[in-house]
Amino acid sequence: MVKNKKEVVSASYLAKFLGVPKPFLRKALQILNDNGVLSSFKGRGGGFSLAKEPKNIFLWDIMRIFQGRFSLNECFLRKRLCPNIKKCLLRKKIRRIEDYVASQLKGITIDSLLGNSMRR
Repeated sequence: MVKNKKEVVSASYLAKFLGVPKPFLRKALQILNDNGVLSSFKGRGGGFSLAKEPKNIFLWDIMRIFQGRFSLNECFLRKRLCPNIKKCLLRKKIRRIEDYVASQLKGITIDSLLGNSMRR
């Protein structure tokens, strides 16, 4: 959408351009619309457009929309097997890694992925 010169892009065009099944893409576009990343337009000439500038759309936000909470910290032993879940040193180290990864992802915009702004 960012590279397309048109304001509104149809789901059919995007599906063909991206080589993605249209039903799958429509669901993804609707989710992005529901979360304020896209705007949708019905009727002839309808489709989707960005609701924000690409420099204000962050990869972190897109990931959270589709994946929910980012976590590497799900203990393989689970709570019922491990009485030390609150004191676990491995869990604390993994939490620091999660925080670092999140901080890096929060700085990546759609604009920067297209090479339109300075990378961090």
